[in-house]
Amino acid sequence: MSCSIPILLFLLLLLLLALDRRHSVASSPTDDSAPRGGGHADHGEPGHRDAHQDSYSTFASEFLESRYLSDEGYPFPTAPPVDPFAKIKVSDCGLTKGCVRYGKPGCDAETCDYFLSYRRIGADVEYEMSADTDGWVAVGFSSDKKMGGDDVMGCVHDDNGRVRIHHFYNVGQWAKEIKRNPARDEEGIFENGRVTCRFKRPLYVPREETLVDLHLSWYYLFAWGPAIQGSITRHDIDTPPVSDHMISIYKYEDIFMPSTAYQTFSSPFCLLLIVALTFYLLMGTP
Repeated sequence: MSCSIPILLFLLLLLLLALDRRHSVASSPTDDSAPRGGGHADHGEPGHRDAHQDSYSTFASEFLESRYLSDEGYPFPTAPPVDPFAKIKVSDCGLTKGCVRYGKPGCDAETCDYFLSYRRIGADVEYEMSADTDGWVAVGFSSDKKMGGDDVMGCVHDDNGRVRIHHFYNVGQWAKEIKRNPARDEEGIFENGRVTCRFKRPLYVPREETLVDLHLSWYYLFAWGPAIQGSITRHDIDTPPVSDHMISIYKYEDIFMPSTAYQTFSSPFCLLLIVALTFYLLMGTP
């Protein structure tokens, strides 16, 4: 029996140690240093899934808000504004470009019945045209002063409010549209009852019937008139104005041509008639 007491004490000690160990393991989840979420966050258990779900919900919420918030809160980028049509400068006429004005003396690109400018830009010629019409404005290049067999560039105001550049060929008194259009960098506007446009055209082109070389001199035909559904109709005046001499693209002139309303008193014959009538009235009848 002398050996039984130490053995019993040893067994009792082991039992106490085991009880203390169970108590420590059972109380560890409530310890402040223990990981939250059920103690399994490091092993992909429910605690870890809950934290992941919270992060995903936050991301999804922020994404939906940024995608569908009103324009007032988060305006989306808009396209850059289109450059407005630059007004035609008449101060350059006769200096850096040639001009032709038809209408009232002293008129400009916004007040003349018809206005045309031209200038060389590299291998191109830039034309600007404007006329007092809501339909179309055009210039023709002719070897004589008559319509027929002429290369014509026209700016047409269509039913959608756009101004487009067209290429025509005069057949007698009528203009036939040609599919081959040499115009580029075209722009146009209809504003204040006027059709105004600007475009470039190559200086040198292969010779053909409907397209002339602009490095040669030509008589310029000036015309404008109404349009129906984007198609030109007969010009406004029976006899459209024509340049009195051939115009060279290499010579910048500032040409003024009085319209019919201002030609009456500028004619030498009319002036002579007025002087004779005045003299008659002053002297009286015999």
